[in-house]
Amino acid sequence: MKKMWKGAISRMRCMRTMPVLQSYLDGNVDEATARRVAAHLEDCLRCGLEVEVYSEIKSALAEQRDAVDQGALDRLQHFAAHLAAGEDPAAGKNGS
Repeated sequence: MKKMWKGAISRMRCMRTMPVLQSYLDGNVDEATARRVAAHLEDCLRCGLEVEVYSEIKSALAEQRDAVDQGALDRLQHFAAHLAAGEDPAAGKNGS
């Protein structure tokens, strides 16, 4: 019976931790939340594995940051400028 309650409590803590896990890893949570998440991560293998996955994804994305094509950025900025001006960014294009 005790084991069942312990498992249920652990799952409840996971449910409270998961929604703030990325913010915690980015340092965007208050001190009380940071302490709560850190304490949970010390005891929870499942959430610890999530942290590893998030960290790997974040590292991979950071490595790709410099690899963005400048032409693509220019096209996006042009597109955004037309949208901000209330214009149709696709107007006048003939498919070329």
